[in-house]
Amino acid sequence: MKEEGKNNKELILGIDDAGRGPVIGPMVLAGCLIPKEIEEEFRRAGIKDSKLLTAQKREELVKVIKETSIDQHHVILTPTDIDTGMGKGVNLNEVEAMASAAIINHIVSKLTESQKKDMVIVIDCPSTNPNAWLITVMKYVKQENKDVRIRAEHKADFHYPSVSAASIIAKTTRDAEIEKLKKEVGFDFGSGYPSDPFTKKALMEHGDELLKKRIIRESWATWQEIVNKKNNKNIKQTTL
Repeated sequence: MKEEGKNNKELILGIDDAGRGPVIGPMVLAGCLIPKEIEEEFRRAGIKDSKLLTAQKREELVKVIKETSIDQHHVILTPTDIDTGMGKGVNLNEVEAMASAAIINHIVSKLTESQKKDMVIVIDCPSTNPNAWLITVMKYVKQENKDVRIRAEHKADFHYPSVSAASIIAKTTRDAEIEKLKKEVGFDFGSGYPSDPFTKKALMEHGDELLKKRIIRESWATWQEIVNKKNNKNIKQTTL
């Protein structure tokens, strides 16, 4: 954490995710802590929801964010993390709530009591019910951090520069992880999203290999459909 953060000015911690929907690769959550007074500076720099930016612009802005913000932290949830949680009956919203709380605990625990009083946390809410989801988040926030003001809002990445910054950190981190995985498997599987033609092709042709590498979310309907198609095809071939 930068020394500039050690003052009594109002702070705002934004939290957002990247990669909720893909069938291949991780989901990343990131938090970005800034003095509220530099929100306008972030807007002028062009910091906004990562989905509205090109990959090149995100890479440019993430450098500005890391140089200017007080603190950042991210959590990488692998496909195994997600599948394991869902296998235990923990849905994706709760998995994300746990990761959001981990970011809060990591960053807020470094702050003084005075700083905690003068800050607010805004999380881009993945659930249709922000109030209920925030209660879930609070279950995993450490007792000493529960007095901090925390809000969960829809479209927070559009309205709060700190959340926009977090979305950029999350997206660039996930993109870097995807590139590492492509080098590891030795072929291009696209973005990992079910609608991506490269991803669809990779799942059909290299699904078993990707599965062995543990980079497919086995609990996803997209993968289950492919497994069913392959099983049905094998049954037909055996019958013939």
